[in-house]
Amino acid sequence: MKIALLQARMSSQRLPGKVLKHILGVPMLGRHLERLARCRSLDRVIVATSTDASDDPLVAWCQNEGHTVYRGPLEDVLTRYMHAAEAYAASWVIRLTGDCPLADPGLIDRTVDGAVQAKRDYFSNIEPRTWPVGMDVEVIRMDALRSAFREAHRPSDREHVTPFLRRQPERFSHGALRAPRDLSGLRLTVDEPQDFELVCRIYAALLPERPDFDLNDILNLLEAHPDWLALNGGILHHEGSRPSLSREST
Repeated sequence: MKIALLQARMSSQRLPGKVLKHILGVPMLGRHLERLARCRSLDRVIVATSTDASDDPLVAWCQNEGHTVYRGPLEDVLTRYMHAAEAYAASWVIRLTGDCPLADPGLIDRTVDGAVQAKRDYFSNIEPRTWPVGMDVEVIRMDALRSAFREAHRPSDREHVTPFLRRQPERFSHGALRAPRDLSGLRLTVDEPQDFELVCRIYAALLPERPDFDLNDILNLLEAHPDWLALNGGILHHEGSRPSLSREST
């Protein structure tokens, strides 16, 4: 079973409640799930959130809309993933995050197919990074996830799920899906208000005419509106790992 776990929470420090902020009348999480429903490679999509009371509104929305949700620890996301994967008998776990509402179903399918065909423990389109930030897909073989769950102890390993596997290519076999050209400088994730503004503009421009728009459509749109890139061009990536990394240095 290829189980996608869509990691989401309400307690984002930089943009609290972002996953339920509306894009054209629908919560951002709902727009994300609409796109994931078009993936042919996923046997099931589970929203993996926390047991913290702050995530009760997220769970209520999912249940009202008929989306499957699993709750686990807020900070120990690796445990959340492990228990969710076991609950749904996963053989492959696809890690997706709720701050990527422009996820491309075709790109997800290509990444999942690459992992299964190559039989890698860890396969992604982020290492090395050649695709835009916000198109992130990580595919983990269940045995590898079990090893990380048992052995990883650093706070950053528990919070971010895959660093333990990524640091050990000599032990866990790796693979990658690379973009035809370097698109790593393009930011299509949602961490800050400026990110959300850009995503809203993209949806408003593309969704009414083509609900199944993909990354190529986004790239063509941004080529036509290069000034839009200034909205979030100065935001650094990977800031979300700083809290757990700071705990390791104290």
